[in-house]
Amino acid sequence: MKHEILIIGGGASALMLASLLPPNSATLIESNPTLGAKMLLSGGGKCNITNAVMESAFFQGDAPFIDSVLEQFTPEHLLAWLATHYLTPVIRNATQYFCKQSAKEIVSILSREARRQRICLGESVCSVVAIAEGFEVVTTKQRLRVKQVVVASGGLSFPKIGASGIGYTIAQSFGHTPPKTTPALVGLTVQPEQFFFKELSGTSTDVVIRVGEQEASGALLFTHKGLSGPAVLDASLYWEKGTISIDFLPTFNLKEVKKSKKQLTTLLPLPKRIAKAFLLQFGLADKSGDACSAEDLRRLERLKCYTFAPAGTFGYSKAEVTRGGVLTSEVDHKTMMSQKVAGVYFIGEVLDVAGRVGGYNFQWAFSSAYVCAKSLKNRKKR
Repeated sequence: MKHEILIIGGGASALMLASLLPPNSATLIESNPTLGAKMLLSGGGKCNITNAVMESAFFQGDAPFIDSVLEQFTPEHLLAWLATHYLTPVIRNATQYFCKQSAKEIVSILSREARRQRICLGESVCSVVAIAEGFEVVTTKQRLRVKQVVVASGGLSFPKIGASGIGYTIAQSFGHTPPKTTPALVGLTVQPEQFFFKELSGTSTDVVIRVGEQEASGALLFTHKGLSGPAVLDASLYWEKGTISIDFLPTFNLKEVKKSKKQLTTLLPLPKRIAKAFLLQFGLADKSGDACSAEDLRRLERLKCYTFAPAGTFGYSKAEVTRGGVLTSEVDHKTMMSQKVAGVYFIGEVLDVAGRVGGYNFQWAFSSAYVCAKSLKNRKKR
């Protein structure tokens, strides 16, 4: 066959796979006119590549499967590989690795290495069908026959840059369970009772958010649509429906209120605009702390445990990742190959694995690509 391996997608997992395979052994098809489009948007344009603390506890998905894949290509392995290509990421927030200048640094490396393969841009895969010698693939521009197919098409997040459900369609055509997906690492919309949040649009404060047994900390940003910011994005990974609880005063002990003569809007470690809005909602006047009654303090306690049920999320258009996907129980963790049909592989975000904010999803993309590359090379030798 003219084409040995077909890689569907041009994001992090697809580019890493293409970089690790022998030259001229694969064809990569990407619907966008450029490679790594989503990577260029990530991490505020600096791409949060990985995290020094990497384990399945930071992911939604099957823990043994995730750990098995991550152990085969760790953050240390990734950093060593990047070093051979003269990229040394910088550490921010204690454990998170970012590109020093911009995401273009890592995208440039991956794109350059990936171009050792045949690259087809601005082209979409329409169908993949098993044939006697492998697979027949129909795209919007050509018809290919290949021996092996790697689905690295990502999820449904960021449709404006070409995200689609083609990976799920291919999986189902080969007998995989139809995936259940929802937006994740995404802002949350609010109920009418919280519409006053929208009046605080543009302000932010550090919080701790609890969703069931999970906890997320960091900045919360009020927006015209509801709530966003790193803490909210993190929390959204675990929220599907029901209530969440927000501690707006994670480092403040309310017992200090009665000891102070300062006005509440000055005393509370919140932007004054936020403090005034909550005082109004709680029916409290902006008085000195030592003038607060027991009832006043009881009302202020809500700031330590503000509980409500979000109305929903900002949707896939704003989501950084897709939660859910092709079931890992139907994929071999040692090879990333489908357990339904030999020769079809799934890597990256198309699988039902989603990580928290902090470089976890990129590491998953790179690790799963490495495992797949190793399997493909071993299969070639047989």
